[in-house]
Amino acid sequence: MKAVVLGAGVVGTAAAYYLAADGHEVTVIERHPAPARGTSQSNAGLVSPGDATAWASPAAMKTFLRGLYNHDLGIKVRLRFDPYFFAWSLRFLRQCTVARLRANSQVKLRLALYSRDCINAISADTGIHYDERKKGILYFFRSQHSLDTGTDNYRYLAEHGLPIEIVGRDRLVELEPGLAGVKEKIAGGVYSPIDQTGDSRQFVEKLAAHAAEKLGVKFLYGTTVEGLDIEGDKVRAVMTSAGPVAADAVVISMGPESGLLGRRYGIDLPVYPVKGYTATIPLEDESKGPTMGGVDEDQLIAYSRLGNRLRLASTAEFTGFDRTFQPRDFVPMFSTGKELFPGAFDEKKAELWAGLRPMMPNSVPVIGRARYKNLYLDTGHGHVGWTMACGSGKFLADLVAGRDPDIDPRGLVYGN
Repeated sequence: MKAVVLGAGVVGTAAAYYLAADGHEVTVIERHPAPARGTSQSNAGLVSPGDATAWASPAAMKTFLRGLYNHDLGIKVRLRFDPYFFAWSLRFLRQCTVARLRANSQVKLRLALYSRDCINAISADTGIHYDERKKGILYFFRSQHSLDTGTDNYRYLAEHGLPIEIVGRDRLVELEPGLAGVKEKIAGGVYSPIDQTGDSRQFVEKLAAHAAEKLGVKFLYGTTVEGLDIEGDKVRAVMTSAGPVAADAVVISMGPESGLLGRRYGIDLPVYPVKGYTATIPLEDESKGPTMGGVDEDQLIAYSRLGNRLRLASTAEFTGFDRTFQPRDFVPMFSTGKELFPGAFDEKKAELWAGLRPMMPNSVPVIGRARYKNLYLDTGHGHVGWTMACGSGKFLADLVAGRDPDIDPRGLVYGN
């Protein structure tokens, strides 16, 4: 078939790779001048099945509502007249029950575990490297109270296949010597040994190059999707700024813009943009930086070691499609970073970035056919898109081919 993938982030590029590996003639349409220049450009760098807990929960509901008026929280809500945001919020709040939290987290974990294996298989098959480290990730808590309450979700994930170790501060510092200086400020945490880290932009750039050179995938960069040419129950072509692109199958993987396109054609696709901030900083003294990825659960700051660089990430800000940022937006993450790893970096050398995560109300991506017989979705991966992208690409390719997916499809296939 002629398959057209909309979007060259990690999700779209992975889907294109697997579709091309199946023998399809694949074209990828991307509005940026290169791959991974949107959401995939700079994330926390964590490939983290350990972070598979869904956002929507009773605790998140309280934090979300507090974020309406307290902008010092990790979750910030900037109110504006946006009917789509209010509709999304109501659907999010309906997911904030213990039962839905458990169900959604279980689906995310299933895909995340599978996707981690897919990432590693791609790396082995293609020889792609991307400053990856396979040492695990630490999720740590500063108080005994937050440790006692915060490990519940990890224990649930462990019951469904995630290997974890609950660690005290001595074991934590043994695993991550970089935290020795703040040992007394940490009560303990959770170590997920199968989690890993890596630079998603490097991965996508190299995967796109491999797909083009070895599999014949055509990438149309600097090309904007303007709409779909639909006749009856099929999409005939994708209308772009460079003209129509004929298609036997179309895959929407446009990140936060996926919902905008889908709604134009009557597709119920509640993807909403949630802004996050990252800083990437060269390490002045590599011995003082972390050796693996981590999350400060009380400060809501994530970090990863990418070669000789430190990546810091924080914040979930509901502010529509605004991607702007100010230096003050990074003050909390720098403060925490310097506390955790004193002397490791000079914040003046940081590369600052803000991008939008494509969030579904239930934190579960949508994959599969939508409304038209040859229109597919692979989007809505939220804050763990880097983690789940390759697994969802393989899952999608199986659906397009009419094969049974390698994992249980319940909760993942669009409309089911």
